[in-house]
Amino acid sequence: MKQKVVSKSIDDLHLVAGELLRIHPATRIFAFFGEMGAGKTTFIKALCTALGVNDNVSSPTFALVNQYQMADGDTVFHFDFYRIKKTEEVLDIGYEDYFYSGSYCLIEWPEKIEHLLPNETLRVNITVEESSGERVFSF
Repeated sequence: MKQKVVSKSIDDLHLVAGELLRIHPATRIFAFFGEMGAGKTTFIKALCTALGVNDNVSSPTFALVNQYQMADGDTVFHFDFYRIKKTEEVLDIGYEDYFYSGSYCLIEWPEKIEHLLPNETLRVNITVEESSGERVFSF
């Protein structure tokens, strides 16, 4: 069953992040689909805050992956595959070690590596309503 949550403003993102984690408490791998400017990185910042991350959260566009610590000591991995040209780049960083670690994995531009995503990955689509600017999150 597909769920939808609407964010009317950036201030609502913490509510959306909390709802996503409430509905999917056991999920550890989240793939965020959306066009450039849809708010993937901004939402991931809100999600990291909801997870208890105190580190500075930023897009790992050039590093491919950033690592953050949660307050309870667990790890969150944040991926950005926008600049990936070939699958070998993802293989070279040892993606399996991350994806199968049991840690949270938050993935931007997953369409570049969709064939590598584990079955249990939750796909989150972010669309922007042109008339209102609201973000619609469906998962």
